[in-house]
Amino acid sequence: MDKYAIRKAKLTDAESLEQCMHSAYSKYADRVNVETLPPMRVNYKDEIASFPVWVVEYNTNIIAGVIIVFEKEHASLANIAIHPDYQDKGLGKALLSFVENEVVKKGYSEINLTTHILFTENVLFYKKQGWIQVGNDETKMYMKKYLN
Repeated sequence: MDKYAIRKAKLTDAESLEQCMHSAYSKYADRVNVETLPPMRVNYKDEIASFPVWVVEYNTNIIAGVIIVFEKEHASLANIAIHPDYQDKGLGKALLSFVENEVVKKGYSEINLTTHILFTENVLFYKKQGWIQVGNDETKMYMKKYLN
């Protein structure tokens, strides 16, 4: 994959980001009702206005997005998704590294995330990146990573 740019999202990115997110989550339709997943039901203009949101731009197209929530004790990776056409090219690792750097710059030493328990490939990917499972319920897997 040639050069891509990670940049802060602008309100004008909301529609493209939403399309990217929907494409990314649609691959799970054989396992879950994707329409019930939180990333499918949010207003991305509101997300961009309310939280730190970054997009990955490639050839003027939004191909990935990430949303971080900074809380009192820790940061949370609220959403990370890559358009299916750009998955398995190292972008996930690059985005997680970017997120971790942003979190450390803000003075946090840990980051949390929640993923669907049936997204087993994501759980495995996060574990390979140093995340640990800290809990689960019938649909969610809770993970954490301690940062330097």
